[in-house]
Amino acid sequence: QEQLVESGGGLVQTGGSLRLSCAASSSIFGLKTMGWYRQAPGKQREMVATMTRGGSTNYADSVKGRFTISRDTAKNTLYLQMNSLKPEDTAVYYCKGGPIYRDYWGQGTQVTVSP
Repeated sequence: QEQLVESGGGLVQTGGSLRLSCAASSSIFGLKTMGWYRQAPGKQREMVATMTRGGSTNYADSVKGRFTISRDTAKNTLYLQMNSLKPEDTAVYYCKGGPIYRDYWGQGTQVTVSP
């Protein structure tokens, strides 16, 4: 069954760090650009970071220099290292990937940054 499963969220204080993981079924990992997105209460889902098949990365301006996207192809896993977290980073974080013809989303993992 094709799926993406996020983990690693939690409650952290301002300035703290978390590492999110997205474990993907081998049949859908790395077929196209994969990425991390987030949605805060009352706001639209937004792109946080993406990585192409070739390994090129792209970040939202709000997270540049603080977040790093990476992957382990042997484990079919996408990561998001988040440092210097701010209260405005509080959101549900989602992983997206899949084949060319459709997108798969994970169930999301909550990240809460306390002041």
